[in-house]
Amino acid sequence: MRPKSYSIFGGHGSKSGVEHAAEVIFTVCGFFAVLAVASITLYMIISGTPALFKVGILDILFGTIWMPAAATPSFGILYVILTSIIGTALAILIGVPIGVMTAVFLAEVAPERLTNIVRPAVELLAGIPSVIYGLLGILILNPLMYKIELKIFAGSTTHQFTGGANLISAVLVLALMILPTVINISESALRAVPQHLRSASLALGATKIQTIFSAVLPAAKSGIITAIVLGTGRAIGEAMAISLVSGSSVNMPLPFNSVRFLTTAIVSEMSYSAGLHKQVLFTIGLVLFAFIMLINITLNNLLKKGEESHDK
Repeated sequence: MRPKSYSIFGGHGSKSGVEHAAEVIFTVCGFFAVLAVASITLYMIISGTPALFKVGILDILFGTIWMPAAATPSFGILYVILTSIIGTALAILIGVPIGVMTAVFLAEVAPERLTNIVRPAVELLAGIPSVIYGLLGILILNPLMYKIELKIFAGSTTHQFTGGANLISAVLVLALMILPTVINISESALRAVPQHLRSASLALGATKIQTIFSAVLPAAKSGIITAIVLGTGRAIGEAMAISLVSGSSVNMPLPFNSVRFLTTAIVSEMSYSAGLHKQVLFTIGLVLFAFIMLINITLNNLLKKGEESHDK
């Protein structure tokens, strides 16, 4: 007599049981994901709002003087907010076109042998720790920026020389750091475009370049926007690398000024802060969190509208 064998995939009863168990597991995992986001949001609100009422919302968000250790402390973060907005926007303007064009080259133009060389290099960029980018910026980028700064402001009596640690250096480092994210996700989106779209475009007389820009890129738009969203999150949330190359001083975000981002403001002072100073740093974290959520919601809405218009 053959022994009975049991399988989780055998029989209607066992199958329904497995499906029910999988449904419960997936529901629990989804609940924990939502709970994590809700917990982080609640914690940031609880930790970040007290300073807004103690110092004043206008004094914190629109003040331009940051002197937390003064006899009469000032906690204005307007320049810090503007630096994060301008720095991230410039990094995206530089990094996204380069990243998308590189992805187009790898997915549509480059021969396979060259692709097999370039893609590992891009993946290696993604694995390099951010502090290494900062060190390379100090060794290579900052001296170059300082030479340019000396030539532009030669003889100036009002400019405060930064040694090359300025907004431009931070933007270039951020643009380099978002490249692997943009390239990898955009390339995957381009390779996922059905081949028949390319064939149809070529059959209608379009050239290869016309096919790429008129058929392939529009079809991969959702994936490319996802790459931009993740690249923006990487740029606005980066701290270690830009703390090394930006100078970390609270100034108006001009190209050759030493500047401080929202992330570097927290990193540079959290270790020794106390009392109201520490509460204001949590407020900066709340502002950063709000920026990231706003960017994600805005870009996702743009993506949904684009998909709806494409379907129509």
